[in-house]
Amino acid sequence: MNVMDAKIISTQYGLETYLDVVKNVDVRGLHYPTETEPFFEITVGIEYFLLKEERYYDSRKNFFRIRMDSDFGSVTLVETKMESLFSVKNAGEKDATKELIGEWLIKTQAFKQVINELIVQKKTEDVQTEGDIQVVLGTIRFLEKLLEIDAEDIVRAIVKREPEYLH
Repeated sequence: MNVMDAKIISTQYGLETYLDVVKNVDVRGLHYPTETEPFFEITVGIEYFLLKEERYYDSRKNFFRIRMDSDFGSVTLVETKMESLFSVKNAGEKDATKELIGEWLIKTQAFKQVINELIVQKKTEDVQTEGDIQVVLGTIRFLEKLLEIDAEDIVRAIVKREPEYLH
């Protein structure tokens, strides 16, 4: 780990300090397009340190989702209902968080390693039916697209709140 690879965001609650460390990136909740939800989506958790006045700090992990339509043409960021990376931030802090994701997180070695491990896991999955094969191949393509995503795509993405009925 190189401290120079850290990213800091100033918020009303203190300084959020993010490190390029594999254990700090948690990906889960892969979603494949269905008739009712025609998009790919992954839930990403990022652990960070919140540094407050008088040198007090604590470790936190918050989440968000990266969503792409089924043809990978658009990117949307989705706030999770619980432990959202965006939830208690004002508009400026939310923009800084989008920049964090687009200009730092997706370029970190930690993020790339975690996504590559998921790709390897999907490639070695035992699939039985043609439908399962299509789901796995589509998911692999989505994960590979995540590795190629541009910072501008993230920074320009809208941030949606997760509907109450999902997940």
